[in-house]
Amino acid sequence: MYRNLLKRLFDFCISLVAMICISPLLFVLMLWLHFANKGAGVFFTQDRAGKDAKLFKCIKFKTMTDERYPDGRLLPDDKRLTKVGRFIRALSLDELPQLFNVLKGDMALIGPRPLTPVYLELYNEEQARRMEVRPGITGWAQVNGRNHCKLSKKFELDVWYVDHLTLGLDIKILWMTVINVIKREDVGTGNADMQEVDDLGFLPKVREYYAKKRQQQDAE
Repeated sequence: MYRNLLKRLFDFCISLVAMICISPLLFVLMLWLHFANKGAGVFFTQDRAGKDAKLFKCIKFKTMTDERYPDGRLLPDDKRLTKVGRFIRALSLDELPQLFNVLKGDMALIGPRPLTPVYLELYNEEQARRMEVRPGITGWAQVNGRNHCKLSKKFELDVWYVDHLTLGLDIKILWMTVINVIKREDVGTGNADMQEVDDLGFLPKVREYYAKKRQQQDAE
């Protein structure tokens, strides 16, 4: 009953209350990013695969400028990442706008992290089961290693969550997430160690995907 009905109510109510409570913080962050990003905007959206592989626009705070070379190409990510953006990523505050996705029903508070569409053609049958539930802002894999966990292990943890989803488990994950953020454990600013955790050989395809995305951005 919780999985098929009450979880959605749980997600909606907590997200709505959270949005109201942190609205002053959201306003400050939006104002801060408006100036730090040099007119590049405050929000960043990207296609992600949700429940049953349905694509949706995942919302995050934008932590980089749109600065370009004279020929129009975007500067490398590390050159466009602002000090404000680095700070916001370090505290995982860039994920807060995803509460909008939860309210819309694209995401849940707890669940496997939504990945880009390129992964849809890379999963095996067992790994694809992580999409049997709505993706989450945080999840079982995130509180059990996150940046230092092998990709195959992350998917294994995601599927374990799908098979053991309960209210008690969701509350436990929420609590562990808060503790990790406070202690600044398993939080980071990107895929710095993707090479180390990519034991499935997905990295070349993912890099190709982002290279094409970058070319599209350069052409705009």
